[in-house]
Order: sequence, then C-alpha cells, then structure tokens
Amino acid sequence: MQAVSSPLSGSLIVAAAWVAIAALSLAPSGNAFFARKFAFPLGTLAGLALTAFGLQAIWLAPEQMTLPLGLPDLPFHLRLDPLAGYFLMLLGAVSAGVSIYAAGYFRDETAGRLALIALEYHLFLASMALVILADDAYLFMVAWETMALSSYFLVTTDHKLPAIRSAGFLYLLIAHLGAIAILLCFGVMSGGRGDYTFDALRAAELQPRWATAAFLLAFFGFGAKAGMIPLHAWLPEAHPAAPSPVSALMSGIMLKTAIYGMIRVIYDLIGNVRWEWGMVVLAIGAGTTLFGVLYALMQHDLKRLLAYHSVENIGIILLGFGMSMVFVGFGHPAAGALGLIAALYHTLNHAVFKALLFLGAGSILHATGLRNLNSMGGLIHKMPQTAFYFLVGALAISALPPLNGFVSEWLTFQTALQAPILKNGVVRSLLPLFAATLALAGALTAMCFVKVYGIAFLGRPRAAPTQVQTAQEIHDAGLMERFGMAWLAAGCFVLGLFPTSFLLMLNRVSVSLTRQGLPEAALESNWLWLVPIEPARASYSPIVFLIVIVCVTLLTFILVHRYYHGRVRFSEPWGCGYSEQTARTQDTADAFGQPIRHIFGPLYLMQRHMPAADDAAPRFSLKIHDRHWYWLYLPIARLTEYVSSKIALLQQGKISIYLLYSFLTLIALLIFVR
Repeated sequence: MQAVSSPLSGSLIVAAAWVAIAALSLAPSGNAFFARKFAFPLGTLAGLALTAFGLQAIWLAPEQMTLPLGLPDLPFHLRLDPLAGYFLMLLGAVSAGVSIYAAGYFRDETAGRLALIALEYHLFLASMALVILADDAYLFMVAWETMALSSYFLVTTDHKLPAIRSAGFLYLLIAHLGAIAILLCFGVMSGGRGDYTFDALRAAELQPRWATAAFLLAFFGFGAKAGMIPLHAWLPEAHPAAPSPVSALMSGIMLKTAIYGMIRVIYDLIGNVRWEWGMVVLAIGAGTTLFGVLYALMQHDLKRLLAYHSVENIGIILLGFGMSMVFVGFGHPAAGALGLIAALYHTLNHAVFKALLFLGAGSILHATGLRNLNSMGGLIHKMPQTAFYFLVGALAISALPPLNGFVSEWLTFQTALQAPILKNGVVRSLLPLFAATLALAGALTAMCFVKVYGIAFLGRPRAAPTQVQTAQEIHDAGLMERFGMAWLAAGCFVLGLFPTSFLLMLNRVSVSLTRQGLPEAALESNWLWLVPIEPARASYSPIVFLIVIVCVTLLTFILVHRYYHGRVRFSEPWGCGYSEQTARTQDTADAFGQPIRHIFGPLYLMQRHMPAADDAAPRFSLKIHDRHWYWLYLPIARLTEYVSSKIALLQQGKISIYLLYSFLTLIALLIFVR
C-alpha cells in the first residue's frame, strides 16, 4: 500500500471521508446536529484536499492500487493518471464552492429532510470520485450506478409533487439506458476474455468493426449522461426539480464525469482514433450546441433556461473533442492535441461558471420563491451581491474576454483554423462550418443572458404582491452562500486571466493520452501571451485585454467628470405616448425571444393561446415544446406500452401455466445450449 501522502491514497481517503460524512449525517437521529453544523463545511474541506491531490497527480507518473473489496476474483482496481487528476481537481474545486454554499442554503431544512439530503449529497460526491479513480469495468459500473441513484434521490427531494417524481423517473430511465450501453461497450472491448481491468482492455486489439461498435456504444452511453441530443430530455426536467446546489453539482460536475468517461474509453481504452468517429462527434456536437441555445432563449423558467445552456455547452465540448479526433485520425497530432485541450479547458470552465449561475438562481429562488423570469424585476436593488456574482457568470458563459468562457472557445476556433492542413477537401470545408456554428451559438448566448439579467435584476418588479414575498422580506444571499459564489466567481477570473498555466497542465494531460502535445513555441510562451500553435499564427493576451478595458473605463470616467460634470440636464424620459410607466410596459422573456422565434420557427413546436373577447383577464400565452418528445420519446413510449400489454397476456395467474413455461424453457435450453 502506498504512503498516505501519495495522490492516489489521498484521493481515496477524500472519497472515504465523503462516505463517512454521509453516514454521520444520520446521527444523532431526530435533530440532525452534525448535518446542520458540520457536514457541508467538512465536505468543503474534503473538496479542497481533493483539488490539491488532483493537481499533484497531473505532474506525476500514474499510480495504481488494488483494494481487497468487490467479489471473489474481482477486486477493485484504482488508477490515478494526469487525466483522472485533472477531473479530480475539477470535482474538488467546484464541489468546495457548492458545498460551502449548501451549508447556508439548507440551514432552514427540517432535521429529517436535512439528514437525508446530506447523506445523498456526500454519497453523490464520493461516487463521482470513484468513477474517476476506477481502473476496471466492475468498479466503474458500481460507482456509476451509485452516482445515478444518489443523484436521483437528490432530484426527487420534493417527491410529493407529481411533476418532480416524473422528472426523477425520466432521469433514471435515460441514465440506465446509458449505463446499459456503457456495459455493452466494456463487453465488446473485453472480447469474451473475462478480464475487465482497464489494462486488459487497453491491451486488446479490436478489429475495426468492433472498435467502431465500442465507440458508438460509449458515445451513446456517456452522451446520455452528458445530455447531448436527442438524449437531453432529462436535463430540462431534472434541473428545475432538484434543489439549486444539487443542480449546480449535476450540471457542473456530473455531466463532466460523462465527458471523462468518453475521453477515457475512446482515447485511452479503444485507441487508434479514426477521423470518421470525429465527424460523428462533430455533427452531434453542432446540433447539440444550436439546439441548446435556441431552446434556452425561449425559456422563462430560470433553472430550465440554465439546463438548456448546459446542453449547449456539452455541444461546445463535443465540437473541440470531435475536431481533435479528426486531426488525430488524419495524422496531425499537434492540431489534435489543441482540440483536446480546448475541450478539456471548456469542461472546467463550464463547470465553474454554470455552477455559479445555478447558485445565483438558487439565491433568487430562496429569497423570492420565483423561477419565472416574467415575475421578476429590479432584484439588483434588494440582492446587489447576488446580482454581481450572477453578472460574472453571465459574462463568462457569454464568452466575453477576459473571463474563462472566452479562452476555451477561442482555443476551439483556433483548432478549426488548422483545417487547411487536412488533405480531405470535404472535411477541410466542413470544419469552418462547425466553427461558424460555435460563433452563432456564442452570439445567441450573449443575447439570452442580456434577457436574463435585464429582466431579473433590472427594471421594476413584475410580480403581484400575492405571488412573492413582500419587498421587505426579499433579502440578499447569506454569508455562506456568498462565500460559495465568490469562490466560483474568482475561478472565472483566474481561468480567464492566466490561461498559460492551465495550458501547460492540459498539455500534460494530452501527452498522457495521445503521446503528443502542443509545439514548443506554444509551451514556451510567457504568462502574458497565449499562443495555441505558433506565434506567427495567432495569440491572445487576457492581461492586456483587461488593462485596455480598465484604461478605457477610467479614461471615460475622467473625461465625463472633467468636461461634462454639472452640465448634464436631467429630465423625465419620453413615455412613448403613455402617461404612466408600469411593470406591465416592460419587455417579458417571451417578447425578448420573438425575433428568434420568427427566424428559427420551424425548429420549435409552439402552442399559442389567444384570449377570447369575454375573458375577464385577457392574456396571451405561448408554450414552446421540444419536438424530440413527439418524434422520438412518445412513439417509443407508446410502442413499449403496446408490447408490454401483449407480454402481460402471458401472466395467467395459474400455476399449471407457469410450470408449462418452465418446462418449455428447460427443453429449449437442452436443445440450443451445448
């Protein structure tokens, strides 16, 4: 057994600590003293420790360990390499911010409910850590299913509501469909040899058709958990149902375990990446990106809107991942390494800013009881600190420099600009189109968060007093909640302002997977400039960008104060012909998205309700439905019900019939099984 100070042993201790915190949260029974006072702060410390161990593992040689647990002849195998270390760092850093936020968010829960939340919450964290550390298919699937079940119980915290039970069922159903595909993928890679350790799967030499089958199964299975189309349906249902810290964990971290599994299986276990696989990933990624942002623009439920943006950002990650596979498949490992680094960087960036946005949405919900944007307004006056942190997250997800969202998307664009080195003319012409998809999604995301921030925090309150708490009761986030949001907001700045440090780290991960990293010119760039391939091609300096922004802002302030101070004439704004401005004259979330509905109308399934002449309170309403429900999910549900009704005829309730079934099954086994 390695020393406790080794990153692998330390990471295992952190996972065990989370399990211990989960168990202690149930005691003493009745008052949940430990869960209320110590569980989440201790979980935060464990997350910080895991961050340190993950960072250390990126720079060290891989470690392996075998635990005397599991089944006979099937012990648990653990491995910590740079890829696993990177995702453990992501898990620890983001969970630390979310856990300290949760310590304040859940403080008003009843004892019994709080104890169960703390139990499931920390089991969820421990299972995600074990998914990343697993070095055999058996432990991987055990941890994967534990992650799915613990998150299901967190999603259904308010299980007395039928809508939440339905959302939880849909999530669990798609999660298990994905798990079956992952299990079949491991079976294909094993080839019937019975050895399911990852070392054995790496050593297996698959024929091209079986390698493609394993890739498709892995892509489907992990894509179901990640939320790519058309397997995304659970995200906009589960995220609004779950408590906000849980939504932050699921969107910020759990979706990234699926990205981890996808990279681990395709790059590490299967190997011999083919460019055709990359084109499949690119096509699905582009569709996921556009679909997510277009449907996010149509939402007025804040958490549902953020869930669709998670779909969009998973698509962006897949774009970088797919470009990497295309370049590697064509024999251009340096460009492939850049695409992989862009995907991994955006994985971390999305984890940070999306967790921050969900925590901001949780503070709004906690203070006002509202999720509907059309009922919000003017919250910046009552919740100034939440408004600031939410603004940081909104700017980051909109990919505005010098915050972190811009850097990873900029690296993805730089990967697409390497297309001229490809000899295949069709693929060479398609990569810029996929980059254009990313550009369009970035513009639409900025538009969406102008809508969100303007409607929620600016203007006047839109809700009637009977719908929300009184203005005196609306309060800003508490101290612990602000600490959690400040931690993640700081991450947005650090990841955006100092990308060269993370580029070195990600290059180490790329070398461990593909045996190829970025050119020396990129790695030798100083802290001021980020050079993706070579200095003559492109560069980016976030520090210079920040200095320019600060200087322009200060210069504008000085000029206005020097030359226009006291000369500005204040008057009432023009009322557009209305004598009185009220909250009803402000734009709604639905009105803000009207131009997009006109342009992309065929992509939406819209249900309009026009008020009748005799309506006492005439209102126009519009609902946007996901076409995938009617094209895919409902037909499958109807087919399943039909087949089940026919199979149910076999259940006669007579023992003689059941004995006949057993006899026929025995005869069939004797005939067909040798």
